[in-house]
Amino acid sequence: MISKLIAGTMLAGLIAVGGAARAEDKPTIVTVVKVTGENWFIRMNEGVTAFGKDNPGVDASQIGPAKADAAQQTRIIEDLVAKKVSAIAVVPMDPSALEGVLRRAAQRGIKVITHEGDSLVNTSVDIEAFDNKAFGARINEKMAECMGKSGKWTSFVGSLGSLTHNQWVDAGAENAKKYPGMELVAAKNESFNDANRAYEKAKEILRKYPDIKGFQGSSAIDVIGIGRAVEEAGLQGKTCVYGLGLPKDTGPYLESGAVKQIFFWDPKDAGYVMNKVADMVLKGEEMRDGMDLGVPGYNKMTVKKGPGKGVVIQGQAWVDVDKTNYKNYPF
Repeated sequence: MISKLIAGTMLAGLIAVGGAARAEDKPTIVTVVKVTGENWFIRMNEGVTAFGKDNPGVDASQIGPAKADAAQQTRIIEDLVAKKVSAIAVVPMDPSALEGVLRRAAQRGIKVITHEGDSLVNTSVDIEAFDNKAFGARINEKMAECMGKSGKWTSFVGSLGSLTHNQWVDAGAENAKKYPGMELVAAKNESFNDANRAYEKAKEILRKYPDIKGFQGSSAIDVIGIGRAVEEAGLQGKTCVYGLGLPKDTGPYLESGAVKQIFFWDPKDAGYVMNKVADMVLKGEEMRDGMDLGVPGYNKMTVKKGPGKGVVIQGQAWVDVDKTNYKNYPF
């Protein structure tokens, strides 16, 4: 009897050890965002969590720095490299600042997936929700129509290192060249993904250029800060504010007219897709032109060679909303 108990205990121990080994073998995908606490990335975390629930064989989580800072983001990735996670999915604050640490990750056998970083060399797959130049030109064109295609306008970016933000406002500046009456002033104001900074910068611009007619924002919170400044100045209906934003955040300013229109893609879907692609790469699956990732806007992906050994895949996930339909998107 005693020998049977000992045997049973040993077997239970072996099962427990085996379970621990299996847990350690579970692929770990960590999504690293630009900043924690911002509603855009809170929404993105919903997608990361949803992927983990749909795929219990994968350990999926999200992390980011306390403020939008490329150096802090780099340190987080360095720590993940040291921990030897299976894959890192990154939304880079400044893609060029991450090349070194992402190269080290790849050298350690860690798969690197990126989003909003199509200039990156050290990535297996970069995922873009849409054509970034077309997106920036679209925002600017709608702003130009509001302005009557004449007058002063300015642009905001999260930072001068934020690749997609610069792609959007550069495409906007190129679009505005079609209209000789439009004048770009004080371009590329940095908000560092902080609504208060965007607000203070917008107030400064309104003081310097009291006749300014247009603002093109890039960070998801730029339009919130700009809209607040425009509203306080009583310039609703006289100033055209357009840019990236989330419906719930921007709703009050859309209602007041301080912000005319916002453009976005669902961060939840992007978070889910990043993790799905990371899982596919870990399994050795190929990125195929026309593939369906099973998420709205990512049903017919285009695939092209990236600047390094990886590829860039692109969806058609952008949405435009204004006062009339923003409530159709409850996030």
